[in-house]
Amino acid sequence: MKTLFRPMAFLSVFMMVVLLTAMNFKPKRIIFFGDSITQAGVQPGGYVDLIKKALDPTKYEVIGSGIGGNKVYDLFFRMEDDVLTKKPDLVVIYIGVNDVWHKALSKTGTDYDKFSKFYQGLITKIQNNGAKVVLCTPAVIGEKKDGANEMDADLDKYSGAIRELATKNNLPICDLRTIFKEYDAANNPDNKEKGILTSDGVHLNALGNQTLADRLLPLVK
Repeated sequence: MKTLFRPMAFLSVFMMVVLLTAMNFKPKRIIFFGDSITQAGVQPGGYVDLIKKALDPTKYEVIGSGIGGNKVYDLFFRMEDDVLTKKPDLVVIYIGVNDVWHKALSKTGTDYDKFSKFYQGLITKIQNNGAKVVLCTPAVIGEKKDGANEMDADLDKYSGAIRELATKNNLPICDLRTIFKEYDAANNPDNKEKGILTSDGVHLNALGNQTLADRLLPLVK
């Protein structure tokens, strides 16, 4: 009787441990935080959707938090409600296009020094909330080669600020500015303003979304 009881008792304890482990397991929560590119990214074929489909749903929960027109300070002021209260394990910050682009569109862009300060504020608050952070540089505002787009110089400057923040905070970075410039240089022989990786010079087409998803996926696993 004792010989039979001991294996049964061990099995019961083992099953209880397995059950408790399963009950306590929570998938890794990833939030993609950004502007209209991220807002569109949750739609079928968007970069957030592609990453979500590539990850095991039992291990990862993927959330898109993008709002059209957002700049870095918009992210800072909505961070509490849209990110921190959700207790993410990882936040991917993809912002900067509107901070540059809206200078020309509506004179409402973000000054360079303020951009860096608000961006550092995002990083600090997210990390203090217990989440890891991945940074992205803005990709393009026009796909012409060799610095021929109106906003190229500013976009390079603001992307440089993000690279410096990545180095300063020891964070992984998806350098889309470099990736997209190099791709356009090699694959835009007619020097078109759009239609290579974007639909309109800014927002991603199918290939642009796939390119972003492919580059980000190793950084969020």
